[in-house]
Amino acid sequence: MHDGSGRVVVQNLTKTFGQVVAVQNLSFTVEPGSVTGFLGPNGAGKTTTLRMLLGLVTPTAGHATINGQPFHNLGNPGRVVGAVLEAQSFHPNRTARNHLLVYAAAIGVPDHRVEEVLHLVGLAEAADRGAGGFSMGMRQRLALATALLGDPQVLVLDEPANGLDPEGIVWLRTFMQNFARTGRTVLVSSHQLAEIEQTVEQVVILSRGQAMYYGPLEQLRKSQQGRVIVRPSDPQRLITALQEAGHTGIEHLPEGALAVTGAEPEQVGDLALAAGVAIYGMHSQHVDLERIFFQLTSGQFAGSQYLQPPPPPGWEQQQQWQRPQDGGQR
Repeated sequence: MHDGSGRVVVQNLTKTFGQVVAVQNLSFTVEPGSVTGFLGPNGAGKTTTLRMLLGLVTPTAGHATINGQPFHNLGNPGRVVGAVLEAQSFHPNRTARNHLLVYAAAIGVPDHRVEEVLHLVGLAEAADRGAGGFSMGMRQRLALATALLGDPQVLVLDEPANGLDPEGIVWLRTFMQNFARTGRTVLVSSHQLAEIEQTVEQVVILSRGQAMYYGPLEQLRKSQQGRVIVRPSDPQRLITALQEAGHTGIEHLPEGALAVTGAEPEQVGDLALAAGVAIYGMHSQHVDLERIFFQLTSGQFAGSQYLQPPPPPGWEQQQQWQRPQDGGQR
């Protein structure tokens, strides 16, 4: 029997495919009552980790549990965990309603639950259409409806916003947050960093199969120094005042603006006033999740800078012969 906690635990998880190490000694915990973002570049090991969590891939070492048990020990897992993985496929001639009725019967859920989830994900009006005619966004909604059939305690979502329009993305964000507020657990993988930043409270950031950060998003933000963007009347005089006060992280920006790292606007304003420097504009600039993400994962699959090969012999002369005589317009 599982412990009913809703907790997801990954402990020293490792997976190798031949000589390739996809996941290496990975550990983290997803607590109920919050949305946890599972982030990383392509090939970082996210999907492999989720598949090990869901019993679809056998770990080389370590273990992953939901409610204190491996997935295959959950009894009726569809009533405990709902999952949406990439590359969802549906019978093209089966309607959305019939697809859900089949799954409902498989996990012992009454038929009226099908109507509930169809309304919940916004597919009620398309319930009798064949899934083969669905857009990608509609297929994502149908996949989420399938995951929700068992009224699960835990949701595991791999790129659930793929194919959704802006309205659908906002709906998904609100749904995940409300789901977590009921004391349930959401683990979501996504490449849409700006959106995930508005959705999650906790993050796990992977690179090369290892956790680069695991913890509260707000704590990660606070660990990175923000900066103040200021446009002074006399940049050099303000720089001197800042340096004398111990602020050395100063960068010149276009149009005479300065970026002061590790300072607060009040500090910059007070120093400018004392130095007799007028301020024409000033605002704080906090480090966003995208910048932090690239700092933590930089270099995993960084390609070489593209260098254009030299033109072949005679190319320049050929271009001169082919160049039009109308001033170069084409």
